Amino acid sequence: METKVYGYVRVSSRDQNEERQVLAMRQFGIPDERIFIEKQSGKDFNRPVYLALVRKLKPGDVLVIKSIDRLGRNYLESMDQWRMITREKKAAIVVLEVALLDTRISKDLTGILISDIVLQLLSYVAETEREFIRSRQREGIAAARARGVRFGAKPKDRPECYQECAEKWQSGSISARAAAKECGVSHKTFLRWVRKDAETRQ
Repeated sequence: METKVYGYVRVSSRDQNEERQVLAMRQFGIPDERIFIEKQSGKDFNRPVYLALVRKLKPGDVLVIKSIDRLGRNYLESMDQWRMITREKKAAIVVLEVALLDTRISKDLTGILISDIVLQLLSYVAETEREFIRSRQREGIAAARARGVRFGAKPKDRPECYQECAEKWQSGSISARAAAKECGVSHKTFLRWVRKDAETRQ
């Protein structure tokens, strides 16, 4: 049976460029039709392109990734996927940036042990980095909020007719929906404005 070599390329968002990874796969000798490109976060393995690639793997095939975090950023799940591919699927994995992570040449017990230790370390580092980034983002958002920075959609400006419509609604001459329509906003937005006005007057 012919051994097939596949490349897996992943970037986290659509505006990131995958070209460096693709170039590394071509330099390894992988034809374009066997390079699988995915633009999705590595937080878990519910990724359609990755799952389709894994289904293709047969015993003796080789999966090539540029770095361990391209496989995934979840430490435990990355370990599970590594074991599933190498032990259940009996395919090999090559991580281009780490020479020790090439299961084609680590068939003996010592080689497998070294490979597993390096994998655990790199997977742990990848997830720790991800958690660190999340923590910094949370701290940054909290600090910005403390400074009065507001997040989310910019509040709509109230149209000139709002005050008149609000008075009509309060007097009962029109419904809230009719008032919202006149103001050109949703029913929910109109009621939020009215509630905010009432809170301000209290």
